[in-house]
Amino acid sequence: MNKIVSKENFSENVIKLEVEAPLIAKSRKAGHFVIVRVDEKGERIPLTIAAADVEKGTITLVVQKIGVTSIKLCSLNVGDEILDLVGPLGKATHIDNFGTVVCAGGGVGVAPLLPIVEAMKKAGNRVITVLAARTKDLIILEDQMRKFSDEVIIMTDDGSSGRKGLVTNGIEEVAAREKVDCCVTIGPAIMMKFVSLLTKKLEIPTVASLNTIMVDGTGMCGACRVTVGGKTKFVCVDGPEFDAHQVDFDEMLMRLGAYKEEEKADMYKVGK
Repeated sequence: MNKIVSKENFSENVIKLEVEAPLIAKSRKAGHFVIVRVDEKGERIPLTIAAADVEKGTITLVVQKIGVTSIKLCSLNVGDEILDLVGPLGKATHIDNFGTVVCAGGGVGVAPLLPIVEAMKKAGNRVITVLAARTKDLIILEDQMRKFSDEVIIMTDDGSSGRKGLVTNGIEEVAAREKVDCCVTIGPAIMMKFVSLLTKKLEIPTVASLNTIMVDGTGMCGACRVTVGGKTKFVCVDGPEFDAHQVDFDEMLMRLGAYKEEEKADMYKVGK
């Protein structure tokens, strides 16, 4: 059991939870994730570790209310306990002094991007962070990003914060004025697909952190399989980060929609 020690509402549908997990906090690195099971009847869902406090023995998770399990998780309060929390899982982000790094995040993908931005800055890189969302209220962790970034560019679909446009517009702006040595992108799959298409055209090496359906998190079930460079990979053990230009995003998007009808049915039961 892992106790929730703090809770913060970023927006109506995005919650930040700080959870007791001393062993995970001690060994976690940027890019790692955990598998969470809220209760005995709950499904297992992957959540990237947004931050860790070794002294307090806690990790921070940012959760968006999408399906039944995420809604259950977000309904918990300080003092409540999560049944299972397993991790850290996956391969850590490859951190090096690349030069100028653009970190592009969309929606709740900004949360797992934060430790990468911090690690890239501490490794000596010039870090330019591009944050994107539909509207101002959905931009999260802006102040924290500014702490570790040389520059933060905000893009919103409606122009309510920063500049009106997409994350790709922000990346193009940076690439037009200076050499970009590396790009890291985390967010909705469709966003990462178009970031990848752009950076491939601009010849910028790019890493994408994939958000596939996942069950056991150890490579046994195969639910998270993706095609990378024509070969089958498992996001939970081979990733979650891959060369974005090698990822078959169309296949990944198709697989992400595999259980939409089942999810709708479960949501209907919850709402009754």
